[in-house]
Amino acid sequence: MNATLNTLLAATVVVAVTACSSAPKTKAPATPTAVSTAKAATVNLASASASLVSGKLSVVPMRDGVHITGEIGGFAPNSTHAIHIHEKGDCSAADASSAGGHFNPSASPHGKVDSGAHHGGDMNNIVADSEGVAKVDVHAAGVTLGGGAANDVAGKAVIVHASADDYKTQPTGNAGGRMACGVITVTQ
Repeated sequence: MNATLNTLLAATVVVAVTACSSAPKTKAPATPTAVSTAKAATVNLASASASLVSGKLSVVPMRDGVHITGEIGGFAPNSTHAIHIHEKGDCSAADASSAGGHFNPSASPHGKVDSGAHHGGDMNNIVADSEGVAKVDVHAAGVTLGGGAANDVAGKAVIVHASADDYKTQPTGNAGGRMACGVITVTQ
């Protein structure tokens, strides 16, 4: 009886191994990509650090992130300035330090949008005209608007800096002080 039982057990193991090895291979489901749930937001930029810089921006989801347009005034004529999304939606400190550092949900190094690794809050510099007004038309990649995902910028602050971003100095691009701050507020 033991020989019969051992033969039966051995046959069962062979059948089980064969069944497992011949089962079709399936890939694990892809991780769902966070998508924007809001259609639009605004940012009312108020002066910080005793500057005269202020403005209004519109934020909309576009391609792989959000697109920000608008107008900011109060700059020195023909000056270049960094603009970033920061981690906290808090502009209460006089120098806007309450907004924290750059929004960086993927823990990437600071850099330039569309040129390799960068923070989710990194955007290209803006340039003021001869009247000290900058027409803003920038993109933040790898982020969403609304929905509450880790890369959601709704409720985060936009900071305008005193200097241009050099796109390489860690972790801020040597962008200088904070001249204006406003919170991304979903409108639809």
